Amino acid sequence: MPVYKAPVRDFQFILNDYLRLDQYKNVEGFADAGPELMTPVLEAAAQLAEEVLFPLNQKGDEEGLRYDNGKVHMPDGFKEAYQTYIQGGWPSFTCDPAYGGQGLPEVLNMPLMEMVCSANLSFGLTPGLSHGAYNAITLHASDELKKKYLPKLVSGHWSGVMDLTEPQAGTDLGLIRTRAEPQADGSYTLTGNKIFISSGEHELTENILHLVLARLPDAPAGIKGISLFLAPKFLVGDDGSIGERNKFLCTALEHKMGIHASPTCAMSFDGAKAWLVGEKHKGMRAMFTMMNSARLYVGIQGLGIAEVAYQNALAYAKERLQSRAITGARFPDKLADPIVVHPDVRRMLLTMRAFSEGCRALAMEMALKIDLARRHPDTTVKQECDDFVQLMTPVVKSYLTDGGFEMASLAMQVHGGYGVIREYGVEQYARDVRVTAIYEGTNGIQALDLIGRKLPYGTGRYLRSFFHPIDAFIAKHRDTPAMAEFTKPLYVHLGYLQKATLWIAANGMARPDDAAAASVEYQRMFALVALAYVWARQAEVALSHQGEEFYDAKLATARFYMQKILPQTISLLSSITAGSKSVMTAVL
Repeated sequence: MPVYKAPVRDFQFILNDYLRLDQYKNVEGFADAGPELMTPVLEAAAQLAEEVLFPLNQKGDEEGLRYDNGKVHMPDGFKEAYQTYIQGGWPSFTCDPAYGGQGLPEVLNMPLMEMVCSANLSFGLTPGLSHGAYNAITLHASDELKKKYLPKLVSGHWSGVMDLTEPQAGTDLGLIRTRAEPQADGSYTLTGNKIFISSGEHELTENILHLVLARLPDAPAGIKGISLFLAPKFLVGDDGSIGERNKFLCTALEHKMGIHASPTCAMSFDGAKAWLVGEKHKGMRAMFTMMNSARLYVGIQGLGIAEVAYQNALAYAKERLQSRAITGARFPDKLADPIVVHPDVRRMLLTMRAFSEGCRALAMEMALKIDLARRHPDTTVKQECDDFVQLMTPVVKSYLTDGGFEMASLAMQVHGGYGVIREYGVEQYARDVRVTAIYEGTNGIQALDLIGRKLPYGTGRYLRSFFHPIDAFIAKHRDTPAMAEFTKPLYVHLGYLQKATLWIAANGMARPDDAAAASVEYQRMFALVALAYVWARQAEVALSHQGEEFYDAKLATARFYMQKILPQTISLLSSITAGSKSVMTAVL
């Protein structure tokens, strides 16, 4: 049977020691974000994940969903678990108090989201999407729509989803055909078909708010002619009461490789009543607000699976007896040694630990930057933080989701033959997490966004938000001998990344295929260096607490990362600078 224990101690380390939230008391929402609040919140979230959601994970995967004439029935226990979730006030955690939210920073929501995704990824999709819908409505909808829809969305009694792509469109949203016809009362009617709509229909909430991309009659062709509309599953009266069913329906459920307890729906709109969100023909701007939030949360999905996969691999490796250690029996009183003594098993386990703990710190730092970009009183700080978020969104989404699958695969490898047996649980993690590298923009699309939009923006302005702090950190520790084993590799491999960046900048305009062919490798290289910076800073903290088991483990993992994972940048640089000829001239 699989196991899961929320990594509360590591969350505390990141919030208190690594990010040092106490230095932001002057920022809106941070005044009460100290240990006296964080500790009970983390413990309550851990209890929810471990005791309510995790026991439903395997059951939900095996039972799946039931479709009945447009209705979707969830696996046993999911509806009750969702009620527990909203009764705890978790949906309102970081939302605006004007609509019933608690107004806390986004960075405090990251531990909750990771725990939920570790415990039950299928369950976690619904509240994650609702949070993205909240962001889009808050930033782009009219005051009238906000007052009408946000309170119930914030409370969790209603949920929110994105209806973006269509059968003929895929990632190219410029090809969508769903039509929006203006009505005399200021509303619109929507007609068309959408696919791959996560949580598009379910019985967890009283109402589902669909944010739908569609075209107005006078819309220009392509992506510049798309508008965003809000279409509730049930129409809502002026007093907030729920009325008749809107004219759209779930016509089918997709039968997927994983996340079997999450409904992925085909939706048909047949004159559905809807309201414009934002400006006409500016739907992509509003949609990207939701997508950028969703991309961070999808990254957290990959991280959540990596963490639970690591925990199960470690537990199995400590229990499974097989062969003797190469240097001689470590446990001579037993028939064999536990496999945790074998170098390759240790390599896999340390790779998983370095990934999970490093990416956790990176994702939570990004969430903090989102908070500061929105809330900090200094406009310069706000701009610097937003630059970092814009640059790192594709990197975090892609690396955490690719890595989530890689870590789940390593967990299966540690389990050997039992890794593919359903009873042990880890094969489900591999199935569940695989789609995260595809939805909310495939990781290949993220790579093109990184090299095509983020690198050249403002003649490298976004890049400065990344490179300059690392340079300053290395300079700060130039004469700190204890930090040399961390700062020297960081300095060397940062140099490799800068070479790759210059190569892409020099070749991208003249030979676009060269940059595009290198984009995924460059994106991974970027992430590896970002994680090296994270691990060097974690080591800086840990060095002042040597002799304490938790911090000594941090130092050991930081050393492993610098010596065994970071050197991957060398081969990536070689491949990047080889150009695209072998890719584009091969006959396929």
